[in-house]
This record gives sequence, structure tokens and C-alpha cells, in this order.
Amino acid sequence: MAPRPLIGMTTYRQVARWGAWDREAALVPSTYLTMVRAAGGTPLLLPPPGLDEVWDEDGLAGEGRGVVGALDGLVFLGGGDLDPARYGQSAHERVGGVNGARDAWEFALARAALEADLPMLAICRGLQVLNVLTGGTLCQHVPDLVATTAHQPRTGAFNPVEVVTEPGSRTADVLGTGITVSCSHHQAIDDLGQGLVVTARSADGVVEAVERPDSEFLMAVQWHPEEDRDVRLFAALVAAALHRADRRDSHPQRSTPPTPPA
Repeated sequence: MAPRPLIGMTTYRQVARWGAWDREAALVPSTYLTMVRAAGGTPLLLPPPGLDEVWDEDGLAGEGRGVVGALDGLVFLGGGDLDPARYGQSAHERVGGVNGARDAWEFALARAALEADLPMLAICRGLQVLNVLTGGTLCQHVPDLVATTAHQPRTGAFNPVEVVTEPGSRTADVLGTGITVSCSHHQAIDDLGQGLVVTARSADGVVEAVERPDSEFLMAVQWHPEEDRDVRLFAALVAAALHRADRRDSHPQRSTPPTPPA
């Protein structure tokens, strides 16, 4: 049997309780791990710096390049809001869960992965990381835009949302023309990042998926396929990771991948 591709996964890093313990931990909801393994990959957790660690963005950039060089693919998980300062805005009153260390670490990972053309699947917050990294901005509170809480009835709650995919996109190839998905997001793309294309929207016009055509494989969705136990996006990522690994083994001196925007 061929080796299972190594799929890096971003994580939460926060105080949590389990059993008799109440302390800082690196966390990943098990549904993500289940989907990666079901798709044929081996998950590897990539936690950001902790609450008492000293870090700097230059150091994380170098660490990110080293980590990406060892991976076959990468999944960006959901989580708290990005610091709006990263896209030049002040924080809306509903912004929450900001973690500067996680932002810095995931930006470092995403930048290194784009430079290496590493296959990536970005989910919810992950889509927002990629959009901001490539020069885009976010709507900080979707109900202000569409006057509904359908995309997140309350913090931590999921709601079914109908999305329509763009014909000819990879998203449509993998998922079909229309799909009901589980959403839990109060933020969404406003200005689209450089090099990204919209590949799915909800009926109210909110962007629900994007791709980057210049990348070998980069799919990003605003919803949570792991909550629906929908393995198709994870399987597409693992297939791309296997293809990349096979090509790397056959042609170790392949051409330099496209460089992402600064």
C-alpha cells in the first residue's frame, strides 16, 4: 500500500477542561480528524504559540516554511475571528475570539504553503485567513449586511444553508451544482483577495466558497463539511496531496510554483 499522505491541521490553543484537568491545551474537534483519516490521510496537529510563549512573526515565518516542507497537504480549521487590524479596520462590537498568536502562525503557514504550492483546504476561519492574506477584507458581522442570522443563529450553533456552486469550478466538480451545508459564521468575505475566484454563494449573496486557479489545489469554504460528515472535500485534498507526492518523487527538480501576493 502507498503511504498515507501527511496532512497538517491548524489548531486552537487555549485553556480547556477535561477530566480533572483545567489548563491550556492544543485542540482540534475530532470531526476534522475523522474526515482526514476517512479520506486516506494522516493528520498532524500544528498548534500556534501558547499563552506564555514569546514569538515574533519573522520566527514564525521560518518555522512555517520548515513545517510546510514536511507536509503533503494542509487543512485550515475554523475558529475565532481574525484581528481586523490585519485588513486595516477597527473591530466591530461583535468581533470575538481574536488570538494574535494563532493569526500570526496561520498567516505564516498559509504564506509558506502558497509559496510551495502545497494542496490546501480551508474551512470557515481558514477561508478568511486566505482572503486577508491575499489582500482581501471581511464583512465583520454578516447580519449587518443581509439582515438575517441564518449563517449563525447564535455563537457555536450551526444552521443549514443552501449554496449554489459556480459551473466549471473545482467546487462544482467535487460537490455538484447545489448543496445544503452547515454554516456557523458571522463574518464573510467583503473585498476578494488577489488571485481568488468565488465558486459558491448562498441565496442572499454571501460568498461561501473560493478557489485559487493559479494553485495546484486550493479550495476554501465558509461552511463546515466536517459537521455534515461530508468527506468529499477532504478526499479531493488527499488525492491532490498524493498526486503531488508522486510527482515530487518522479520529478524532484520540478519548476518553481507561483509566488503569492505579498
